[in-house]
Amino acid sequence: MFIPLSFTITDNLPEQARQLADEAGFYRFALPQQYGGREHPDTNLWMSAIRYHFASHPVYGGGLGLANDLQNEHSIIGNFPDVLMIHHFGTEEQRQTLIPARLRGEFRITFGLTEPDHGSDATFMSSLAQEVRGGFEITGAKKWQTGSHHCTHFLIFARTSGSAGSSKGITAFLVPRETPGVRITSYEWTLNMPTDHATVKFDRAWVPRSAVLGIVDQGLALAQTFVHENRIRQAASSCGAAQYCLDRSIERARSRRIWGEGKSLADNQAIQFPVVELMTQVEMLRLLILKTSWQMDRIVTECRSTGQRPWIEIERQLSDRVAMCNFWANRLCCQAADRAIQIHGGDGYSRHYPFEHIYRHFRRYRITEGAEEIQMRKIAAYIFGFVGPKKKALEAKI
Repeated sequence: MFIPLSFTITDNLPEQARQLADEAGFYRFALPQQYGGREHPDTNLWMSAIRYHFASHPVYGGGLGLANDLQNEHSIIGNFPDVLMIHHFGTEEQRQTLIPARLRGEFRITFGLTEPDHGSDATFMSSLAQEVRGGFEITGAKKWQTGSHHCTHFLIFARTSGSAGSSKGITAFLVPRETPGVRITSYEWTLNMPTDHATVKFDRAWVPRSAVLGIVDQGLALAQTFVHENRIRQAASSCGAAQYCLDRSIERARSRRIWGEGKSLADNQAIQFPVVELMTQVEMLRLLILKTSWQMDRIVTECRSTGQRPWIEIERQLSDRVAMCNFWANRLCCQAADRAIQIHGGDGYSRHYPFEHIYRHFRRYRITEGAEEIQMRKIAAYIFGFVGPKKKALEAKI
C-alpha cells in the first residue's frame, strides 16, 4: 500500500493549526451552540466571507495556505459536514460519543458515495449490504475516499433494498477502518499530487446494526444535508483564489519592464483586457455568492421557527443559485490561475510561484463538488421551469 511520505510531514501542521484555532475560539464557529459553536443567524454569509478572505489574501497564503488549505480538508474555521450529518441523523449515542471525538480529532471519516464505475449516478451504485447476524455484510468498492490515510471510519453508502436507479433502498454505514474484509487497494495518482484519495474494497465486511447512520433504506438523505453549504463555501474559496491570482498578476504586470523602453507589461492591452474580463467576473460572482449565502441563512432561520428541515427548503428555493455560484467559481479560478501563469511567464509555470499549484488543486472542484455539467443541468431545470418554484407558476398559466 502506497502512502506518500509527505503525508506524515504535512498532516502535522494542519493539526497544530486546528488545535490553536480551537483554543482561540475560531474552529467551531459554524457549529450549533451545544458543540461549542456560535450558531450565528448569518452563519452561511459569514462562512462565505471568511473563506473568500482566506483564499484571496496573501497574508493567509492566497489560494492555498495553512489558514484554509482545502487540499487537506483543513481550515481554522471548520466546515464540519460530518458533524452536522451525525447531529441531524445520528442516534443519541452516536451524537454523544462521535461528535466530541470528532472535535478532539479522534474520529475521522471519509465520504463513500463514488465507486469505480459510478460517480454522479449514485443511485446506480453497485455496493450492496445484506442484513445478517444482527448487522450487515457490505460488499463492493468505493473510490476517491479523501482522507483514507488517517481516517478512523469510512462513511459508506450501500444498497440494502430496491432496484438500481431508485433513491430509496440505500443505507449509510459508519464502518471502522480496521473492520475485517475492508482493504485499501490503492491511493490514486492525481494531477494534484500528493494524494490521499483511496480506492477501498469491502468483501463481506460485517458491521453491527448500530453502525447505521440515519434510517435504513433512506441513507441518500444524508448526502443532501450539507451539499449546498459545502458548495457555496467552496465557491467562495474558488472566487477568492481567483482574486488572489489576478491581484498578483496586476502586480507582476506593473513591475515587469519590457523591450528596453522603460515600459511595463501592464501598458499592453493584450495584458489588460483578459484581466479586466476575469476581474469583472470575480466581482459579480463574489456578490452573487454573498447574496445567495444570505438567502440561505434566511431560510435556515425560518425553518428553525417552523420545525422544517432547512436543507430541503434550500434545495427547493435556491439550489440553482448555489449551483451557479459553485460551477462558475471553480471554472473561473482555473481561468484566473492560467492567466496568472501566462502573465508571469516562465516564472508562473515554475513552482517558485503558487499559480500552477492553485490550478492543479482547484481543477478538482469542477468534478468533486458535483460535476459542473450536473450542476448546469440542474440550473437549466430550474430556469426552464422543469423543477423548482418556476414550475408551479408555469403550470398555473397552463
